[in-house]
Amino acid sequence: MGNCVTPTARRRARAGGGASAGPRPRTARAYEAGPAGRGGRGRPELCDWLRAATRRSAGAGERRGGGRRERGLGAQTYAKMATASLSFNIDSPRWDQSTFVGRLKHFLNITDPRTVLVPEEELDQAKALVEGCRAGLVPPGSSQEQLLYAKKLYDSAFHPDSGEKMNLIGRMSFQVPGGMAITGCMLQFYRTVPAVVFWQWVNQSFNAFVNYTNRNAASPISLRQIGVAYVTATGAALATAVGLNLYTKRAPPLLARWVPFAAVAAANCVNIPMMRQQEIIHGITVTDENNNELGRSRRAAVKGIAQVVLSRITMAAPGMIILPIIMERLEKFTFMQRIQVLHGPLQVLLCGGFLLFMVPAACALFPQRCSLALADLEVELRDSITAKHGDKVPYVYFNKGL
Repeated sequence: MGNCVTPTARRRARAGGGASAGPRPRTARAYEAGPAGRGGRGRPELCDWLRAATRRSAGAGERRGGGRRERGLGAQTYAKMATASLSFNIDSPRWDQSTFVGRLKHFLNITDPRTVLVPEEELDQAKALVEGCRAGLVPPGSSQEQLLYAKKLYDSAFHPDSGEKMNLIGRMSFQVPGGMAITGCMLQFYRTVPAVVFWQWVNQSFNAFVNYTNRNAASPISLRQIGVAYVTATGAALATAVGLNLYTKRAPPLLARWVPFAAVAAANCVNIPMMRQQEIIHGITVTDENNNELGRSRRAAVKGIAQVVLSRITMAAPGMIILPIIMERLEKFTFMQRIQVLHGPLQVLLCGGFLLFMVPAACALFPQRCSLALADLEVELRDSITAKHGDKVPYVYFNKGL
């Protein structure tokens, strides 16, 4: 797919001249003072990473020159490295996000469970590369494939609002390994009340991590509010699970197997809104199509959270509804009755198969950058936007979270 640096810029860098057309090449020192067009000081880790890359390039140049140290080699390497990209926008979506298929491809990419095995150092390097590319700083010889892989790692591990690294358990890329283990155990150990209580508690603790990690980071939440949300959601899940478990004692066996899903659905309806209550109380930031802030909207928060709740229930539904039917049929066979000890691991593996597709599919149900018609906003915010922009802003946009 070619390099991020244009041929014209490459020739100018070799000639030692400045790039008269397009952005001026920037060194790591210049970026440290503040990247052009982004404001503020640069990130020290990016500058350190660029300097390390420069030292490696300089060392290679010395070895090729028979050990002779050429004066000004570092500056030449910086010039090559810092040539601004004129044709590649690393933040531009690879697939059309207005269609379900495009969003599915996007989330298949960033929820890839293999990314949870990537070392922390490599994730930090990916972040530095992404931020460098945004600022027009690209290492020499970098291909678009390398940059896109760095963006994949960045999207899988760093929050889209704050840019901070998310905890491992809360990442969507951990949903398959984490969710398959917990869901498999919930489906296997559903017969006794203690087992139901324990696994529902484990599941709600896991959900609390996920919901907190993927909230809209522009709306902070206190530890007290997190605790209230966690206790409330766990209580709702346990009340639903234990109540239905006792109610289905005389019901067909298959109904008892569906109790965990009913508890998970009920808990999601409580856990997510409670964990993100600050967004509902104070609203979330909405922007125009060019990401210019317009104000804060509670209605936008309600819409985004409702879509997240529906996505999470959809994510769990196939595995927790279809898998009990499969296991109910399988357990009637003689060979399955002989290997009861393997029923749990089998359900875990089958849950993994469902989640491998359902995690990206559920995330793709609605656009990540959600929109809301101007007419549907609060009256005060709508009047404020109309007074400033007239009819130029028919829709507002916001990050709904995951």
